[in-house]
Amino acid sequence: MSSHSLSSSMESCNWVLKYVSILLIFFPSLHFSTSETLTPSLVDRVITDTKVLHRNFTAISEFRTINRKFLGNCSSSNPFFSVKITPNSSLSDDGFVTVTVTGVSKPSDSDWVAMISPSNSDVGTCILKEFLYLQTGDTAKLPLLCHYPIKAQYMKNDPNYLSCKNKECKKYQNGTCVTSTCSGSIQFHVVNIRSDIEFVFFSDGFLKPCIVGRSTLLKFANPKSPLYGHLSSIDSSATSMRLTWVSGGKEPQQIQYANGKTVTSTVSTFSQADMCSSVLPSPAKDFGWHDPGYIHSAVMTGLAPSSKFSYRYGSNSVGWSKQIMFKTPPVGGSNEVRFIAFGDMGKTPLDASEEHYIQPGALSVIKAIANDVDSKYINSIFHIGDISYATGFLAEWEFFFQLINPVASRIPYMTAIGNHERDYVGSGSLYITPDSGGECGVPYETYFPMPTSAKDKPWYSIEQGSVHFTVISTEHDWSKKSEQYQWMQKDMASVNRQKTPWLIFTGHRSMYTSSHTFLYSGDKFIDTVEPLLFQNKVDLALFGHTHNYERTCSVLQHECKALPKKDKNGVDTYDGRNYSAPVQLVIGMAGFTLDTFSTNDKSWSLKRISEFGYLRVYATRNVLNAEFVVANTTQVKDSFRITK
Repeated sequence: MSSHSLSSSMESCNWVLKYVSILLIFFPSLHFSTSETLTPSLVDRVITDTKVLHRNFTAISEFRTINRKFLGNCSSSNPFFSVKITPNSSLSDDGFVTVTVTGVSKPSDSDWVAMISPSNSDVGTCILKEFLYLQTGDTAKLPLLCHYPIKAQYMKNDPNYLSCKNKECKKYQNGTCVTSTCSGSIQFHVVNIRSDIEFVFFSDGFLKPCIVGRSTLLKFANPKSPLYGHLSSIDSSATSMRLTWVSGGKEPQQIQYANGKTVTSTVSTFSQADMCSSVLPSPAKDFGWHDPGYIHSAVMTGLAPSSKFSYRYGSNSVGWSKQIMFKTPPVGGSNEVRFIAFGDMGKTPLDASEEHYIQPGALSVIKAIANDVDSKYINSIFHIGDISYATGFLAEWEFFFQLINPVASRIPYMTAIGNHERDYVGSGSLYITPDSGGECGVPYETYFPMPTSAKDKPWYSIEQGSVHFTVISTEHDWSKKSEQYQWMQKDMASVNRQKTPWLIFTGHRSMYTSSHTFLYSGDKFIDTVEPLLFQNKVDLALFGHTHNYERTCSVLQHECKALPKKDKNGVDTYDGRNYSAPVQLVIGMAGFTLDTFSTNDKSWSLKRISEFGYLRVYATRNVLNAEFVVANTTQVKDSFRITK
C-alpha cells in the first residue's frame, strides 16, 4: 500500500492505510489497485466492502457506530429546555425510568436520548484518537463519545411528541402566547450496573448528532447489591452445585442454603488490562469497557440428586437476594434426564431502545423456556456458544444476566464457548476474527465457571441421568496433535455405555449446515473430528453458530448412512441399535437474527426451520426423544426419536 499517491488534503489518512492493510491480511478478496489514490470514495468503498467483516462482531448500523460521528454544533441556548427523570430518587436493581424532555421548540423525528454510564463520560468530544475506533467499521475522524452509550431511543417513540400534543406556553405578550414549547416522554429499562448513569438529549439523529442537554446524575440505591445468581454443575454426582453472582462489594459473601448450611464465596474480577487488543485496539479495551464489579462464586455441597433446595446469597453488609428454590439434576447413570439446548441467544431489550447488538428472539425464547422449567420438569440448560453478544461492550453482560435469571437461578445453566466470547487476533483463538470485541474469553470464563481443567481450556464433560455430554471449544485448536483433540479422544473412549447409554457431543460451530456461513470451516472439522464421533458411536451432535434449526440423517462424510423411519405416530425414529453414524443438529436459533437456507438441497439435510426456538430433550435408558419448540407459540415444529 506504500505506493498509494496521497493528496495533500488527506493528511489524516495514514491510519486508514494501516486499517486497509490489516483488512487485506484478513480478507485478500478486497482488491485495490496499487495506483489508486485514497480518496473519500475509496474510503467509502473500504467501509462498504468490509461489511461482511464487521457483521460478525459489531456490525455497521447508525447506532453501532455512534462513537465515530462528528459532533454537531447545538450552541444556541434554549432557556426552557430540560431533561427530567422519574423516579428521580435512587435507582432500584431492576426497573423502568421515564425520561421527560420539556422545552423543545421544534420536535424532530431525529431527536434522541442516550443512556450513558459512567456518567462522567465526556459527551462532548474525546481527544483525537481516531485510530482506536476503527473496529466498528466506520472511519470518521473524530469520535463522538469517549464511552459508548449503553442504549438509546428516538423521542418519536412517544406518539405525542412529533405532533406536539403536550404543548406549553412559555411566554405571553399582551395576553397572547408568543413562545410555546413541546415535550415528550420515553421509558428506559435499567438494571443495576453499579456506576452512575445519566440521560443525554441529542438532535440530528445518529448520523450527525449534537448535544442539546443532559439530565442530572442518577445513582443506584445499592451499588453493592448481590445480583444475577446462576447455577452450574461441577461434576456428575449432582450432590454439589456452584452459584456465581455479581456484586459491587469485594468482600466475600455467603450462600445460605438447605435449611441452615452456609458457604463463603471466592471473589474475582477482571480489568481493562485483561482484555485483548491489537494494532486496532478493541472495544473491550477502550470505549466499550465497563467495570464488572466483583464476581462471587461458591459451591453448595451435601445435596441430594433430583431434589429441591432453597437458597439466598449476599451478606448483612451488602444485602441478601430473595429466597430461591432450585433443583439438582439427576445423578449420572440414573434412568432419565430432561434438558433444553440452544445456541446464539444473547438478549432482547425490554424497552424500545437501540443497542449495539440486539438479538430479537431472545426474550420470547427465554420466556418459553421459563414456562417449560415450571411445567415440564426440566433438569438443566445447555447454552452452546454466543452467550450474551456483549462483544466488548461489557455492560451488556448485566442485561443478559437479568434476562436469564428466572431460569439460571433455578436449574444448572451449562455453557460452551463461542466465537463471540473468545475469538480475537493474536489471542490464541483458532480463528483470527475480532468477534469477541477484545473479550477473548475472559468475561465468559469468569462469569460461567464450568468444570474445566484450567483457564482457557474450556472443554469438559459431565453426566446427567442416562446421558454423557462431551462439550468442546470449536474456537480452540482441535487438530489431531492438539491438547483438546487428545482430550476428546480420551473422554469419549472412556464413556461407560452401560452407565450412560447416550453420548451427546456439543460445540459451537457446526460440521454441517445448509446456510451460507462466513468463514465456514466445517469440511476441515468433519475431516478431523467427525471420525472420533463415529468411532465412539456418538448418538447426537449439537451445534450452534448458524442461526436456524437443521436436522440431518445419520451422516458421515457428507453421506447419509441411515435414514429414520416413521413410527405409528409419524415421528422420525433413528435405529440406534444398529448404529451407523451420528445424528447432527444445528440449534443456533435462540435469539440472533435468523439465517435463511440455501436453495441447494443437501442429501443429508432432513429438516430445516428458520424460526426462534429451542431443543427440548427427554432421554431414558432406551429412547431419546427430541423436539424443536417454536418460542412464540410453543408449537413443536420438529420431533424425532433415537432408540437403543
